[in-house]
Amino acid sequence: MSQEESPTFEARLSEQEYYRPPPAFIGQANVSDPDIYNRFDEYPEGFEEYAELVDWDERWDTILDASDPPFFSWFGGGKLNASYNCVDRHLEEYGDKTAFVWEGEPGDTRRIAYQDLYHRVNEVAAVLQSVGVEEDDVVTLHLPMVPELPITMLACARIGAPHSEVFGGFTAPALANRLEDANSRYLVTIDGYYRRGEFLDHKRKADAAVEELEGDVDTVLVWTREDELHPDTNMVDGRDVLVADLLDDHRGDHIDPVSRNASDTLFLMYTSGTTGKPKGAQHGTGGYLSYVAGTSKYLFDIHPTDTYWCFADIGWITGHSYIVYGPLAIGTSSVMYEGAPDHPHKGRVWEIAERYDVDIFHTSPTAVRMFMRWGEEYLEPYDFNFKHMTTVGEPIQPEVWRWYYTYVGHETAVIVDTWWQTETGGVVISNLPALDDMKPGSVGRAMPGIKPAIFDEEGNEIEAGSGNAGYLVLTRPWPGILQTLYGDDERYISEYWEEFSDTESDDWRDWVYKAGDSAVQAADGYYRVMGRVDDVMNVAGHRLGSMELESVIVEVPEVSEAAVAARDHPQKGEVPDVYAVLMEGIEPSESIREEVVSAVETEIGKFARPENVEFVNALPYTRSGKIMRRLLGEISNDRSLSDTTTLEDPDVPERIREQVHVS
Repeated sequence: MSQEESPTFEARLSEQEYYRPPPAFIGQANVSDPDIYNRFDEYPEGFEEYAELVDWDERWDTILDASDPPFFSWFGGGKLNASYNCVDRHLEEYGDKTAFVWEGEPGDTRRIAYQDLYHRVNEVAAVLQSVGVEEDDVVTLHLPMVPELPITMLACARIGAPHSEVFGGFTAPALANRLEDANSRYLVTIDGYYRRGEFLDHKRKADAAVEELEGDVDTVLVWTREDELHPDTNMVDGRDVLVADLLDDHRGDHIDPVSRNASDTLFLMYTSGTTGKPKGAQHGTGGYLSYVAGTSKYLFDIHPTDTYWCFADIGWITGHSYIVYGPLAIGTSSVMYEGAPDHPHKGRVWEIAERYDVDIFHTSPTAVRMFMRWGEEYLEPYDFNFKHMTTVGEPIQPEVWRWYYTYVGHETAVIVDTWWQTETGGVVISNLPALDDMKPGSVGRAMPGIKPAIFDEEGNEIEAGSGNAGYLVLTRPWPGILQTLYGDDERYISEYWEEFSDTESDDWRDWVYKAGDSAVQAADGYYRVMGRVDDVMNVAGHRLGSMELESVIVEVPEVSEAAVAARDHPQKGEVPDVYAVLMEGIEPSESIREEVVSAVETEIGKFARPENVEFVNALPYTRSGKIMRRLLGEISNDRSLSDTTTLEDPDVPERIREQVHVS
């Protein structure tokens, strides 16, 4: 790899100040003993501490089987059921405790106690069996944020049928691709759901996807959002079945949870690849469930008396790990919300937080930037008091972090930034909140038992404190790690392991997981993630990461969000183009443009001066909250737009293109 292609570069964003966790938080924390790191350094034995948090039908006899890297197997010989662990085992102590309090966008609410969840999961498991679902059949779900989604997931887990939830906002072709790749003959969907005041016809996407597959799907189970079927919903005879009709035949049924091997598949979660078809990350049962239970308790500091709200969608790994499996495994009361954060008003999130007395709030930097753009006046009418706030999805810029800390956390809540991926199953880099100081823009240290490193392009480790960024890698396996890419072991190796591993070796120490992100490690051991390796640009021989540029730009008071893309340049190689969203009520002006340019020149250097600064109404966010900078690069370089199906609003890139090429 040439120097021009290398992700190694000098990180120019200055290190930030420390913020100490409040004494009141430290005093109540689940983990306040720094010896936890020493316990987990007994590898792999330390991870048994997580496994002890769940109930096993048969205890494991092998903690880690690493005999066939990179196909690692955790807690071999152990047997358990994820549904039992999330529901049944809580009934004696927590039967009447709220598992989920759900709020629909129109304001309808449902409180689901663990006892209620138990009955409904059993009944839905009976429904699945009645239509022919057997152990190890992959059941595809295409459901929005309604209680029927976690209920169906847990029902699948109960009978040993792996589930593959496809985010409800995905299009019919995206759903069809995932159904086909998983060889899934069963699809569970819903007639409709609410979004920004509209009752949308959701099933039409399922219909189009199934038609595209020409008979590969045998059965479509259809939940109903209201008592009556959506007026536009079409039911196909012989294929489509209303869940409500089948439930009438299975009221009160009990289905014994299937005892699964720890290595048996729990679910598939499809994630977009940089090229080619989506990748079906396959997660097992024992290692994954142990890891998300442990991180839910230790990192998110969830106590039995807490109310927890992960403001994410279960259609993504964050929702699987930290709305469903992790929190339920430790008996948590969680909030779920169906709709848009600004409907019918921009204080809706804080209104819900006050109503349910939320203690722990878990969201993305994307959402925080949105709240910041709207302004703190939308928080002021509401009385809520978080003890713990989490960010997930993308690096959070220091200025955004400080706003979150000041206006949402009232300078009394801890903030835990996290780095992880669909493939890692759970958080792998973050500070345990009572043990380490917070530092804006830094994700923190490695989680207990996790061994990250930063490599240059030759596979040499970059020294902490050097100021040089490179490839973020993980040098030993952990229980939450994916097992493989479904049906494609070769791609699993080539995507994640091949570059820095000795693929001929059967020693796990010779295998290194490449995450695809660039990062820098400070002298204090804290990691700062700079973004995807693809988002690093070469400006006149200087390597620049998107995160450091964007962090400087959002320091400009009028700017709420920014994304930077590389524009080809005949002399410099590449130059940065800035796409900025202004605070609500602020009009674009030449003076703000000059402020942006000046901020970059002052904080990073004149060589990094943006070529163009475009003020746009919205950035191209994926439905999981990540900025798709690739599309902005295509706009900057006047290339054809590539696939936009994973965007929250697929029309945003074209609107930006029209603006840029008219101006």
